[in-house]
Amino acid sequence: MNDKQNKEITSRDKDFAKWYTDIVRVAHLASYSNTKGCTVFEPNGYAIWEKMQSILDQKFKETGHVNVYMPLLIPENLLRKEGELVEGFAPEVAWVTEGGTKKLEERLCIRPTSETLFSDYYASTISSYRDLPKLYNQWCNVLRWEKETRPFLRSREFLWQEGHTIHESKAEAEAETLRMLNIYNDFFHEYLAIPSIVGKKTEKEKFAGAEYTYTVEALMYNGVALQSGTSHYFGQKFSKAYDIKYLNRENKYDYPYQTSWGVTTRMIGALIMVHSDDYGLVLPPKIAPKKVVIIPIGEDLEVLSLAHDYLEKLNASGIESYIDNSDKSPGFKFAEAEVNGIPVRIEIGKRDLEKGIITLARRDTREKSEVFINTDIVKDVSILLEDIQRDMYDRALRRREEMTYTVTDLEQFKDIINTHPGFVKAMWCGDSKCEEKIKEIRGCKSRCIPFEEEKVDDKCIVCGKPAKELVIWGIQY
Repeated sequence: MNDKQNKEITSRDKDFAKWYTDIVRVAHLASYSNTKGCTVFEPNGYAIWEKMQSILDQKFKETGHVNVYMPLLIPENLLRKEGELVEGFAPEVAWVTEGGTKKLEERLCIRPTSETLFSDYYASTISSYRDLPKLYNQWCNVLRWEKETRPFLRSREFLWQEGHTIHESKAEAEAETLRMLNIYNDFFHEYLAIPSIVGKKTEKEKFAGAEYTYTVEALMYNGVALQSGTSHYFGQKFSKAYDIKYLNRENKYDYPYQTSWGVTTRMIGALIMVHSDDYGLVLPPKIAPKKVVIIPIGEDLEVLSLAHDYLEKLNASGIESYIDNSDKSPGFKFAEAEVNGIPVRIEIGKRDLEKGIITLARRDTREKSEVFINTDIVKDVSILLEDIQRDMYDRALRRREEMTYTVTDLEQFKDIINTHPGFVKAMWCGDSKCEEKIKEIRGCKSRCIPFEEEKVDDKCIVCGKPAKELVIWGIQY
């Protein structure tokens, strides 16, 4: 095993921000473009997004959702119908003011989100309770004029899915809001091997225009939090603003209830920052576009024959595999597979065949093991992939637990955030002034009010008044 760190990658513990951008670059996930604030999704990065899309899209459809597509441009008058949404997104909106050489009579907003378009559509298509519910989702891009950008984590244009549903009753809409949050949380745990936490956003941190927002929060290797998915309950706010009325079962006009929920390409950033190391990208097998690389050493026909035999068996069983037949040295091929995060590497050489063995290398721990040539390769690789997936989750969970702190003293809170950040559990009185006071500590924000109720003290960490609820706090990307 080559234990030398990849020279193109800065040490994770030395400079985490530089390490992150190095991983993005050397693994060919994305590159900067001449369009300021926007990135190019390279094949390796886009393949991960396609994998995420395919899994989530299937889960959405299994729960009755269908895909639609709304326009990219939103007339200004339409956007302004819901005041909270406009106010919340105003600093990030990009406007189209000219078409060709003519100035437009009305500005057009490039969508930062699509609540307005869905609401306008619903107003023209819903007339009766028989038209409800509508369970829609769209895969698209949005544009938000961010000041500071970083590949996958925060860019002006990014890819996402946004679900928009509309329901006859409050109970049905609230159940939908929670159901979609749970789908996201399960996806993070089962596929991304990231132990996320779910809860409710504070009033200050909720989505603009929502009655309340549920969130999926994940902790990165460096102790910084990442909001990884959100699900919003809108109640009747948008239906009233856009005059969406329907005849209910009592033959009276009523306003329906709406939800919205979404995840973005930011999840790729989470994968990098939770799992990867100084040797390159590390991907959980369930989300890796390619799970196995077979590397034949030399041009021996028997070696190549065995490699192709393994390839056929693995792909036939649904384990996405490929052979690296490139004109490169074995060491270079090993390093390339490693930096690209391929979960399992199979090495086959002439000398190995003479001994009747092959080598399996796992990317997460970089450990190697030898198995006999006549092994059931599908069974052995399947077991190894399951082990990797489970071990990656367990390691991430242990690290999150090590970096989760419970405090009852504000000075201790400050010390943790300033010296070794992570998730900090502390009680809160519910006053936004105390929440603002916490923000003065390195920009620390409330991440969520966790569903799992917990009481660590009777007093608010800031003002000392009686506490209403426990909040998980942290620095965020």
